[in-house]
Amino acid sequence: MAKYIAQISWQRSQHDAFIDQKYSRVHTWVFDGGAKVEASASPTIVPLPYSDEAHIDPEEAYVASLSSCHMLFFLHFAAKAGLTVDSYVDSAEGIMSNNAQGKLAMTQVILKPQVTWQAGSSVTEKTLNLLHHQAHEACFLANSVHTDIQIKPH
Repeated sequence: MAKYIAQISWQRSQHDAFIDQKYSRVHTWVFDGGAKVEASASPTIVPLPYSDEAHIDPEEAYVASLSSCHMLFFLHFAAKAGLTVDSYVDSAEGIMSNNAQGKLAMTQVILKPQVTWQAGSSVTEKTLNLLHHQAHEACFLANSVHTDIQIKPH
């Protein structure tokens, strides 16, 4: 069993009444390795100035986490197959809508990975699809959520 730690910290400004809902949603994530990330509610959910669009929001982090997990397993399976990846870029997209229970949820995440292979490599579409399938099946996070995750390689 593995354990992962994240400390989430928020502090009310002394000038914010709080109960009027007019308070900053800016907060900090500190991870066990020391990385510190400035976070906020999404401006699509909490209007400015009570959110900060320059900071990461939980919805973006969710999409990025799924994309990152998929990529790391994709790279693993490509290396294991003897294929050299030069670059991997994913413009992942998350869709928030009502789920089957009528609750607002991240119902779909679309991964759009663009893989560049080492010069001279010849990777078939079948092999590419197999690598993405293996990565999706192995991804811990994809196995942990109800979100419909689609992979649409370029």
